[in-house]
Amino acid sequence: MATPIAPYPPTGIHVVIVGAGFGGLAASIEARLKGHTVSVLERSPRWEQHGDIISISQNAGRVLSRWDPAWIGDKLRKICMNHKSFMIHTHKGEFIFEQPVVAPDPERPTYNGHRADIHRVFFDYAEHLGVRFHMGRRVTAYKEDPKLGKAWVECADGETFIGDVVIGADGVRSRARRLALGLDDRVKPTGYSVYRAWFNAEEHGILDDPLTREFAERGDTHTGWLGPDVHLLVATCKGGRELSWVCTHKDDEDIDESWSYPGRVEDVLKLLEDWDPRCRAIVAKTPSLVDWKLVHRAPLPTWITPGGHICLIGDAAHPFLPTSIQGCSQAIEDGVALATLLSLTHTDKQVPDAQKIPSALKMYERLRYDRVKSAQKKGEEVRDMWHKANWTEVRSNPGSIKLPREDWLLKHDCERFMRNMYRRALAELGGGDKIPITSLAASRESDEFLVEMPPTPVATPKREVEDPMNGHR
Repeated sequence: MATPIAPYPPTGIHVVIVGAGFGGLAASIEARLKGHTVSVLERSPRWEQHGDIISISQNAGRVLSRWDPAWIGDKLRKICMNHKSFMIHTHKGEFIFEQPVVAPDPERPTYNGHRADIHRVFFDYAEHLGVRFHMGRRVTAYKEDPKLGKAWVECADGETFIGDVVIGADGVRSRARRLALGLDDRVKPTGYSVYRAWFNAEEHGILDDPLTREFAERGDTHTGWLGPDVHLLVATCKGGRELSWVCTHKDDEDIDESWSYPGRVEDVLKLLEDWDPRCRAIVAKTPSLVDWKLVHRAPLPTWITPGGHICLIGDAAHPFLPTSIQGCSQAIEDGVALATLLSLTHTDKQVPDAQKIPSALKMYERLRYDRVKSAQKKGEEVRDMWHKANWTEVRSNPGSIKLPREDWLLKHDCERFMRNMYRRALAELGGGDKIPITSLAASRESDEFLVEMPPTPVATPKREVEDPMNGHR
C-alpha cells in the first residue's frame, strides 16, 4: 500500500461541487484531504443504484492507494473483479489471444466492478471526511464575482450556495457547459451505440446452460468477441455470481445518450445472429438492458470561466468513449489535480490573494487539457482496432489486438506531477517560457519519467476534521 497523503492544514477555501458522480466525489475527497471545506449538490433526491461495469485504471488507482485503505482499498477488493486474463475471440468464436491482467501493484491498483457498488464506497468515504451533501438540488445558474473572490450557484428551490470556487461535475449530459461557460452543447451521433446489462448469473440460468456455464463456474472472467463494426464484452464478478455485458455496434439513430432508455433482447440477438452461440445464449438470459447511444462533442475551448472561480471536471469537461477505459480514471485525476493546485497557490506567498484561485484553475486546465485529449483518442483507436480488424494479419500477430497499456497513460502520478510542474506552469502563466508538449504527460513521447519529481507529503497522525461550512445563505 502506498504511503497515504498527509492531512493538509485547513485552507479556509470553500469548494462547491455540482454533481455527485465519480468526478464530483473524487474532487470532494481530494479537496477534504487537502484541507478545503466541501459542499456537494446533487440533483437526485437520494443515492440511487444504477449502471453496470466501470473500470478504474492504474493511473487513478495510484490516487486511491493514498486514501484510507479501511474505507477504500479493503472494501473495493471485496466487490470488484478478480479475473486472471482477458480472452479475445472472433465473433464466430475462434480464440485469438489471451491478455493477462496487469500484475497486482499495491501502489497502482486497478478496480473493475459494478458502478453503483464502487460509487457507494466513494460516497461513504466522502461523508466520513466531512463532505456536506445536499441532495435533490437542481442548479439553474452559475455566477461569480472576481472582485469578491466568490462564486455561487442558484437552485430551482431558490437556495444559493456560495463558495470560493465552484466545480461543475454534472456528467456527460452536463448543464454546466451552457450555464457556466455559455457554450452551445450540441451533440452529434458517433454512429455507434452500446447495449449494456448486469444481472445475477445464478438466478438467470448462466450456470445451468452448458454454453454459458464456463463464464461463471470458474469464478471471475473477462471475455471479448470482435466482429465487423460490433464487439461484445462479457465479465463476471464476485466469484462469478454476477454477470455484465456490453455490446458496441453501429447505430445512426439520432437520440440523446441516457442510462434510462430500455433495450430489447431480441434486437441484440438479431445483431448477433451469426455469432458464437455462447454470445447469444448469454444475451438470451438477460432480464433487462439499456440502449445507450454514443454521441460526439467537440473539445471545449476552455474548462474555466473568465473570472477564474468556476471550472468543469470529468465528463462535464471531456466525455470519453467506453473503449477508452479512462473516463472514470481521468475524472479522478481531475479531482486530485484541482485540489492540489488550490492548496499550492493558497500557500504560495508569490501569488496575490486575488489570483490564488484563478491561477490554480488556469494551471489545472493547462496541465490537464492535452493529456485528456490524448487519452480520449485512445478510445477511438481501440474501437477502430477491434471493429475493423484484418483477421489474416491479426492471426499472424495476435498481440496486435490486445488492449493498449502505455506507460504515459497508466503510470502517471497526477498529484506528484502537479507538484512537479507547479513552478513551470505558474511561470508560464506570468508570461514565461511555454511548457513543451513533451512535458505535459500527454502522449507516449512524454518526458514525465525523466524528471525527478518531489515526493508527496509523508503521512502524519490523523487530525480531527473541522466542521464543514453550511455552504449556503
